Amino acid sequence: MEPTRHNRMNAVGVFSELRGEIEGGQLRPNDRLPAERELARRFSVSRGTIRRALGELESNGLVDVRPGSGTYVAGNGSTVGPTLENVRPLELIDVRFALEPHICRLAVLNAVKTDFDELEDLLTTMEAEANDASAFAGHDTMFHAKLAEITGNQLLMWISAQANSVRGHPEWVRMRHLTLEPKIITNYNRQHRSIVEAIRARDPEPAAKRMKDHLETARLATKPGPKRASN
Repeated sequence: MEPTRHNRMNAVGVFSELRGEIEGGQLRPNDRLPAERELARRFSVSRGTIRRALGELESNGLVDVRPGSGTYVAGNGSTVGPTLENVRPLELIDVRFALEPHICRLAVLNAVKTDFDELEDLLTTMEAEANDASAFAGHDTMFHAKLAEITGNQLLMWISAQANSVRGHPEWVRMRHLTLEPKIITNYNRQHRSIVEAIRARDPEPAAKRMKDHLETARLATKPGPKRASN
């Protein structure tokens, strides 16, 4: 397999490639993924890049990371408990309201140039995906996970990943197909860029406020009703 061409996008490329193999059936439920070292050699990237890509697959509910055993394609043997399996999309958004504004405040304090480079690449990629809801959703998850990563807080990153793992559940996928219209994706992209601009300007409260506004937009889009498509 050829390595991705743009170095800063390697994590995105690895994530997309492995997701395609899982969704295409080359990797089956409960299959064990190769070790980090082998994946790093295969994609010509660092093990840190592989860990980031695997984290995004876990956030999307596509794999289970089993300490001491390895990473497995999610299936009937998934380690996600019944509580998370039954989480509704609006419950996830409520949890994100509690986490992500403060994640933005911490990102203001900790972001460095390479972080902004990676965020910019993700923004550019998402802006090209207004007509591809599935591709946008994957990179949207990576964008929010990157913000959590920038904080440098391992526990916050883990909590955020666990919360966002429900995005791979069937109810969330159905909702995504219903709500992620090109107009809504374009609006989300404007909000994402605005959040990054506030972080780049080192303005913690505007960054947190813009994230709250973004999550409120997502909440309104998620609620059932005739006005949903106009938000």
